[in-house]
Amino acid sequence: MLSGADGALARRDFSLQTSRPTWNAPHWAVILFLVGLVVPWIISLGPLNLSVYRFVLLVFVLPCLSSWIRGTLGFKFPDLALFFYSIWAGIALFAAHDGSAATQTSGILFIETMGAYLLARRYIRDAADFRGMVLVVTMVVLALSPFAVYEWITGNKPILSALSTIFPTVEVTMMTPRWGFWRVQGPFSHSIEFGLFCTSTLALTHLAWGHGSSFAARWFLTAAVAGTTFLSMSSAPISCLVFQAMLMGYIGLLWRNSSKWTILWSIVAVGFLVAQFGSNQGAAKFFISHFTFDPQTGWYRVAIWDFGSASVLNHPLLGIGLADWKRPRWMASDSVDNFWLLTAMRYGIPAVVLLFGSCLYMMVAVTRAKSADRTIEICRVAYLICMTTFFFVGVTIHFSHGIYAWFMFALGSGAWLVDTRQTKLAGAAENNLLTRDRLLSHWNTREQSQVWN
Repeated sequence: MLSGADGALARRDFSLQTSRPTWNAPHWAVILFLVGLVVPWIISLGPLNLSVYRFVLLVFVLPCLSSWIRGTLGFKFPDLALFFYSIWAGIALFAAHDGSAATQTSGILFIETMGAYLLARRYIRDAADFRGMVLVVTMVVLALSPFAVYEWITGNKPILSALSTIFPTVEVTMMTPRWGFWRVQGPFSHSIEFGLFCTSTLALTHLAWGHGSSFAARWFLTAAVAGTTFLSMSSAPISCLVFQAMLMGYIGLLWRNSSKWTILWSIVAVGFLVAQFGSNQGAAKFFISHFTFDPQTGWYRVAIWDFGSASVLNHPLLGIGLADWKRPRWMASDSVDNFWLLTAMRYGIPAVVLLFGSCLYMMVAVTRAKSADRTIEICRVAYLICMTTFFFVGVTIHFSHGIYAWFMFALGSGAWLVDTRQTKLAGAAENNLLTRDRLLSHWNTREQSQVWN
């Protein structure tokens, strides 16, 4: 089932495409950024606490902005939406806090949003670049796996313990074991962040990189990503593993149907309506409360939704910034396990509309674009499954720090797919075998004549 999407796409008659999938070694800035995501150092630079990936983005944000402003990268709606989201969030922070705190926080938000997004836009421009990026991030997950197994069994934090001897790292988080094993934190602040980082690479690894790879290499890397994700022992990342497997199986079953994405979103819409009107909780509360290992955790997340939504309605335009939100005294923690809700709470409804709209627009645009190249089509499916996972898991997890930067980078890494178009010749050849053969014959003859001339 996991191979269904790739196998189905490979069986289609993509005319004029006979070359084996290739990959490009990513630009060194991309490699540093992806590796920096799992280096937990916190380095003080004046009033700022910078991570390794933030240093990379700080260096490259201006060159990337310059390329975008000059039109080198082209202009797309999500570019502008994310830019204005960053500006609006900055205005909300200045409205809620003093100049120093607002400047630091809004600056970091801009760097992690536009810096990570435009870094991907600048250096990932085709399928070969995309597959090279996927290979690097897969190798990063693979490198984490032995340390994660050790932590899962013993509860010790080998990565944090070793790296903290050089620079300060994120705080150690000890959580109650589940099923007799420790929840793996890895180099992140929480086991959920570790699990989300790993699980977000599953479809990318299996499809985008697995296409054209050997059977053994493909399944070894897929199993490594899935197994490392499971070590987080967190419900949301593990649910995402199952969700991605189901999506890949669905694409494999309906590969001949050109309306497969329309059918999928129709199924999602029907499921939403059933949950909305068929339960006494409503759709949002239903999904929030049921995608957890612990029923008490689900109940607490429902309470977060109730009081967090009330905060949004009380401060709809600019939100409350980083201030504490009103809630009952028994809700001791101020954390909000909902990325979309917390964005609205902090920066107002316009901010979450711009952010969510940019992501949704990108996904729809990538879905509508077509190509006659099977490798591009497989990369398209992998990208859409990855982003769909972020969409839904954002309801139960907050993306912060490295995970948020990775989300923005992943969003920008598929922008090149919007510009892929299936040519009229290729489209005609796919529907007409005789025309296809003539086109291939003409194409080969023209290539030979160019060689001889």
